[in-house]
Amino acid sequence: MIEQEKTYLAKYLPQGLKDCKYKEIIDIYYPKDAVHPKIRLRKSGTKFEMTKKEPVDGDVSKLKEQTIILTEEEFNALSQLEGKRVNKIRYYYNYNNQIAEFDIFQGDLIGLVVIDFEFETEQEKNNFEMPEFCLVDITTEDFIAGGMICGKCYYNVEENLKKFDYKKLCLK
Repeated sequence: MIEQEKTYLAKYLPQGLKDCKYKEIIDIYYPKDAVHPKIRLRKSGTKFEMTKKEPVDGDVSKLKEQTIILTEEEFNALSQLEGKRVNKIRYYYNYNNQIAEFDIFQGDLIGLVVIDFEFETEQEKNNFEMPEFCLVDITTEDFIAGGMICGKCYYNVEENLKKFDYKKLCLK
């Protein structure tokens, strides 16, 4: 499957976000020693999977995704392997009949909010206009990719965020 997406830093959290459907996500990336691990073990609410994502022809906004659905027992066994972890709460916000996935990071990355939009076609993705609640398109920024941000603290990415004049956000 090819995933077409755009990723943004949040400028602010829109009204009504905390009333939206959400789930807790735990990601563990492997191998731990890789600079940018490509294999992700995920607990998303009550679903479990292992995914490998790789850019198509070097384009990080278009990813080849291979996913294996796991049982909770398989997830628990694999999660014992040493990997880089990240926790977030994902809110599903309806924006112009499209779902904006607000990832509100927890733990050591608290204050970081990233928004993903997924598209059916490349043309849809290319014609999409950034919403007002988004600060900047960071789709091609390596420092914020899941495999790069896992296992880090906010201060590890703060310098990169300052380039965009990003201000920490929290859902109240």
